[in-house]
Amino acid sequence: MGITVFMGLPTMCPGQPSEETITRLHGTKHLLVSAYADRRVSGKDIRIIGIFNRYSAQELHCVFCCQGSMSGQSPATVLLHSDNFGYPYVTTDVLCQTPAGCKGSHVALVPSQLRATTENLAWLPVRNLKEAEQEEARLPFNLTVCISVLFENFNNVLQAADLYILEMYRLLGVNKVVIYNISSGPELDRLLHSYSQEGFLETVPWPINWHLTLSHGWLFSESGGDLHYFRQLTTLNECIYRSMHQSRYVLLNDLDEIIMPYQHDDLPSLISDLQQQHPDTSEFRIENHIFPKTHVEPSGKFQLPQWEGVPGLNILQHIYREEPDYSIYHPYKMIVRPRLVEQTSVHEVLKKSGKSYKVPREVCRIIHVRTPLRASLKLEQLHMDMRLWDFHQKLIPSVNQALRRAGLLKT
Repeated sequence: MGITVFMGLPTMCPGQPSEETITRLHGTKHLLVSAYADRRVSGKDIRIIGIFNRYSAQELHCVFCCQGSMSGQSPATVLLHSDNFGYPYVTTDVLCQTPAGCKGSHVALVPSQLRATTENLAWLPVRNLKEAEQEEARLPFNLTVCISVLFENFNNVLQAADLYILEMYRLLGVNKVVIYNISSGPELDRLLHSYSQEGFLETVPWPINWHLTLSHGWLFSESGGDLHYFRQLTTLNECIYRSMHQSRYVLLNDLDEIIMPYQHDDLPSLISDLQQQHPDTSEFRIENHIFPKTHVEPSGKFQLPQWEGVPGLNILQHIYREEPDYSIYHPYKMIVRPRLVEQTSVHEVLKKSGKSYKVPREVCRIIHVRTPLRASLKLEQLHMDMRLWDFHQKLIPSVNQALRRAGLLKT
């Protein structure tokens, strides 16, 4: 499945079309990611998603390539997202208005003090131009999962590509998964490629480390760097717009999490019931629950010999769940209707139409296998939660088949 192919730039327009997923804006400290048709804001119809240095504000102009010639410049509206966690770079929306009579397929930005020339124009293809008028009920997908960032040289095959994400979400009724990949190890690369070939996975290259100093933490005061946690916020927003005219619902989470229904057989039936019960809701918030990877189920029933030597964590072996400490901040992840969302953060939507609803944890919660958050809890203080075992009869053969297809299964 891979990368969408766009029409080439008309030859009469100066400059070059950007062939990168991250493009530097000439004459600034800013980066551009993608452009989408978006007619929800009065007087604007194009939204460019970028990563801007918030200490280097400057006026920008939008330039369009219309019927093979460059249009006049028009002022851009720059909207810095409110969540920056103290970092100098922040996810940013730039809103443009297409000139009357223009049928442009590409847009560029220039600082207002510069003249648009061949040297400083990098044209972004405008996505969703034809799909923007399609009715929500006629979209090709019901549910897409957005995985914010695949970290540098990540190679956790069992966890990332099968048990924990792709095969489990397929069993739960997901139609498509989008992953933003900084870089991954060779075994995982082979596995991701096999999923892309069958159309279930779209992998978006995310070489943010070529442009900025990455932070491995949440707060600038603690971790330093240029931007928050591999610019996770930008990829989540980009994925919402990428999926807006393809999928009725989008699920936003991380690589080591799975949003699991506890009273429904799959996610579509859960979402259908939630939407009927809360018809004006555009954001369903799912509570995070940690399953410490330090504790392993003692019987060894899922310690499978064919998976020995495959990099990763077998989450079927982790069934002990921490009770959250509700006296402190507790994070959520979201299932959203993308057409009603303008901006999102990691744990809540920032700008949307419609209401937000916190889904009760007995109905749905996140299974998050990681290092303990409450390390002082003893094993007997943890809850036993074997919900993943309900899927093992279908999950294990599916994982084996995927590993075999990628040449990674031990015979």
